[in-house]
Amino acid sequence: MGLPDFILTQIARKGFTTPTPIQEHAIPALMDGCDVVGLAQTGTGKTLAFAAPMAAMLKRGELGLVLAPTRELAQQIEETFIELGVHTALLVGGTPIRPQITALKRYPDVVVATPGRLIDHLENRTIDLRCVAMLVLDEADRMLDIGFAPAIKRIVSETPDDRQTMLFSATFGKEIERMAEQYLYEPVRIEVCRSGDTTEDVEHELVVIEQEEKTKVLKRILNDFHGTVLVFSRTRHGARKLVRIVRDNGHTAAELHADRTLDQRRAALQGFKDGKFRVLVATDLAARGIDVKEIGMVLNFDVPKSPEDYVHRTGRTGRAGAKGHAVTLVTPEQGSEVQSIEKLIQFRLPVSARSSASLSQSAPKRSRSKPRRPKSNFRRGASVA
Repeated sequence: MGLPDFILTQIARKGFTTPTPIQEHAIPALMDGCDVVGLAQTGTGKTLAFAAPMAAMLKRGELGLVLAPTRELAQQIEETFIELGVHTALLVGGTPIRPQITALKRYPDVVVATPGRLIDHLENRTIDLRCVAMLVLDEADRMLDIGFAPAIKRIVSETPDDRQTMLFSATFGKEIERMAEQYLYEPVRIEVCRSGDTTEDVEHELVVIEQEEKTKVLKRILNDFHGTVLVFSRTRHGARKLVRIVRDNGHTAAELHADRTLDQRRAALQGFKDGKFRVLVATDLAARGIDVKEIGMVLNFDVPKSPEDYVHRTGRTGRAGAKGHAVTLVTPEQGSEVQSIEKLIQFRLPVSARSSASLSQSAPKRSRSKPRRPKSNFRRGASVA
């Protein structure tokens, strides 16, 4: 794919031998100097798809800039660059700014940042973006969801017009399309999934119950299922309450949400990865930074606020070829919310035998369980499916 030997050596050390579809199409386009819009599910290797070309192509005096919506995701992106031998600086909120200024004074090759903290550095004049040669907007849909559009606009305006730009997202709505038109030049659009596709290796299950039954059903599922479980709550208060319930039921658990300090979030995520905690309770804000390869089940204690969040949540299980399970607890009154999810993912969510009630509105039947993926040619300014 045009990568130099020193990058291939580092990739081989990570144990990778075959590129994922997003890597197979994005890396040659980026090595050719094209702007790229990449549409791919979580867990498909997007980070390496842009990190390897950046590590290979950045020249002395040039800066690579990666924007990510959450601290956890930014940290994981930085880890990939470090594994490729790239000198980095990590600029995220929740940590003292002084060590970050020190890191910037060491002239990193790549800066990985959350938009809010990068704006702080711009205001303090501790970073100059005029030398940015390559810019990545990762999880762009999530950055828009949490209100980073003005910050992104300010940041991009500080970079050179002739930069190479990459935009990656798991969903592609009108706002993302406008962003691509505004910030990218004749991009190659790479679609390894349809916007709204869920991971094929995930078994979905809809449990329809009354609100007061949800805690009891949660306990029963955790007792019946013996693997690792990622539980999603809509609110931070709900996450704190669920962690106590899970622990009281005899399971090791940690919480991941915006009320936790960066050190606490790191410890929770690392403990979940290492097996110290069997259950991790998280909010959607933290969902994009959870990169754990063997999550056995995603359990949506609360229906997500948006259908797109269902895709992101369930994409945390069934990764890297492993089988996964996604369970969603809904009340009878949430039929319209279920319909919105089914409209996006284009298949019916099977109702579980655990259900003790019925949805007030049933979603319309669809002719097939999974959407077919379109095919198109790979060329500049066009799309790759």
